[in-house]
Amino acid sequence: MQRWRGLEDIPQDWGRSVVTIGSYDGVHRGHQLIIRHAVERARELGIPAVVVTFDPHPSEVVRPGSHPPLLAPHHRRAELMAELGVDAVLILPFTKEFSKLSPADFVVKVLVDKLHAKAVVEGPNFRFGHKAAGTVDYLAEQGKVYDFDVEVVDLYVTGEAGGGEPFSSTLTRRLVAEGDVAGAAEILGRPHRVEGVVVRGAQRGRELGFPTANVETLPHTAIPADGVYAGWLHAQGEAMPAAISVGTNPQFDGTERTVEAYAIDREGLDLYGLHVAVDFLAFVRGQAKFDTLDDLLAQMRRDVERCKELIAAAEREQSA
Repeated sequence: MQRWRGLEDIPQDWGRSVVTIGSYDGVHRGHQLIIRHAVERARELGIPAVVVTFDPHPSEVVRPGSHPPLLAPHHRRAELMAELGVDAVLILPFTKEFSKLSPADFVVKVLVDKLHAKAVVEGPNFRFGHKAAGTVDYLAEQGKVYDFDVEVVDLYVTGEAGGGEPFSSTLTRRLVAEGDVAGAAEILGRPHRVEGVVVRGAQRGRELGFPTANVETLPHTAIPADGVYAGWLHAQGEAMPAAISVGTNPQFDGTERTVEAYAIDREGLDLYGLHVAVDFLAFVRGQAKFDTLDDLLAQMRRDVERCKELIAAAEREQSA
């Protein structure tokens, strides 16, 4: 899959394509409906499918300080889109100047002149251009002028997550913030993932017999609520069952919020300096401070056993 950053990265000889535009943070099950439709349409026409997205998130430019927590960094979104069959991802740097581009100019400069759109696939509430003035209906009118079709896909999927609310990135962020990683996984179609480089911490986990990978998360990452979770630590091409701790480590009067993953029953791991990923499967318990160190260790052993049970059950379900 090709990845372009900015309009100037698009090959000069790029031909017609099927395009879909959006932030697509998380590439959740609603997003997947739109992207799959774009890919299917592209295959029917024998041309590439292109996803157009933005960096940074438009809200940060329009309303500085309002950057939402991100469910997936751009490289992860690109991986997920590639799995869906997307041929190219265009990341447009979202600047003050770009935010002032009118809907008409956006259509000409991006869809017509550069991507030569044959079809554009969007959700019903898609908005674009300066002050989000462009609508799907306006896009369809422009399509008649510039020879591209506009196809609208209902991205609203519902389930148990969020009490039956339509699946969305906003709902997913809320569930992650509340620690409902199982609900978030229902929307995403996979566990919520946090990524970053393993850095040296206070080494207390090693001293207690539970050495953890202290993950320095990427900026604006959506991090689950403080507590203990079952999940997996992905490192060096391996997914290792893990007990994950999120929080400030109140037992030792910590103040900095961290994400630490203990690879269950693995010894001698040296992950310092490596980029790793942590997948959150299930919430185990909230953050707590114990009366004694022995009480903490006893609880940690119970946490690990509970994590083993939850992970084994999930892996059995996957293989069934």
